[in-house]
Amino acid sequence: MKGFVFHGPGQSAWEEVPDPALKEPTDVIVRVDAVSICGTDLHILKGDVPEVQPGTVLGHEAVGEIVEAGDDVRSVRPGERVLISCISACGRCHYCREGVYGQCRDGGGWILGHLTDGTQAEYVRVPYADLSVHPLPATVDNRDAVLLADIFPTAYEVGVLNGRVCPGDTVAVVGAGPVGLAAIATARLFAPERIIAVDLAPARLEAARRLGANAVADVEEAPAQLVADLTDGLGADVVIEAVGTPESFELCTEMVRPGGHVANVGVHGRPATLHLEDLWNKNVTITTGLVDTRSTPTLLRMTAAGRLPTERMVTHTFPLDRMEEAYDVFGRAAETGALKVVLGGEQHEVAVRAA
Repeated sequence: MKGFVFHGPGQSAWEEVPDPALKEPTDVIVRVDAVSICGTDLHILKGDVPEVQPGTVLGHEAVGEIVEAGDDVRSVRPGERVLISCISACGRCHYCREGVYGQCRDGGGWILGHLTDGTQAEYVRVPYADLSVHPLPATVDNRDAVLLADIFPTAYEVGVLNGRVCPGDTVAVVGAGPVGLAAIATARLFAPERIIAVDLAPARLEAARRLGANAVADVEEAPAQLVADLTDGLGADVVIEAVGTPESFELCTEMVRPGGHVANVGVHGRPATLHLEDLWNKNVTITTGLVDTRSTPTLLRMTAAGRLPTERMVTHTFPLDRMEEAYDVFGRAAETGALKVVLGGEQHEVAVRAA
């Protein structure tokens, strides 16, 4: 089979790789029907995630059909169409028993495309299948479902829930890429007074407006002052960092009000300065986190009910074998206007429409 292989910073290729095989009785093998590219994959290619070893197949977001299941798998069976979660959960360790699957201590957590071969391939082995794949309703299309593998649960859990968005809040989202846009969409579920989106790219700011932002600001145009002007000088109740640079993190701490929350979602490859000389007396809560994906079943139900704007976030589609072109388009999002890039997914879409 073929997969997209990381060979070191700045080096990658769509090439022949060994077929995956069951290693544990809790594994499944999935034929990949739709897969997406995450901003974290771009961080890996830049060398920001040094744990990823050369030779690793990248990717942690996919939808597909189970073709083989280990003897201990109970919740799914061959022939079922499933969503592959970006997080694998053993279900037994201390953290998994608390629902904190991202911190799994028994070989789970974020491992696909990170510590083991991932989903950007024709087939993938998924460990701990009972908690790590989700059967898909027939009404949910592949291209919508793949957005629930990572970006929607990440935005919802690490951004909106960790940030404690409440009715009447002012929410600022720094970074209007896929995760930032998903944060805007899911923050709206809590009826904030206003949502302010900050980004460099006009196309992404326009997308933020379409998904529910009440105001937008170019990062070069004093967004902290805009937030202050809209809040009578108080600042935002919740600021969600969805970029992963020192500059974006520091901007978030400038925009938050005393007693507010900064929810860091972005993947950071460089140190960021925490200005405690300014923050120590402001009662600010700063949270970080890796998604746990415990919200995935809820988000799936909401998608099936048409409550999440998943269809508006996929801007580019490609066949699976055009992975390198898809990476190029996604990596130049400021030029191409790419939000979410999905490869494959056509067969189920046709089936659903025909029905």
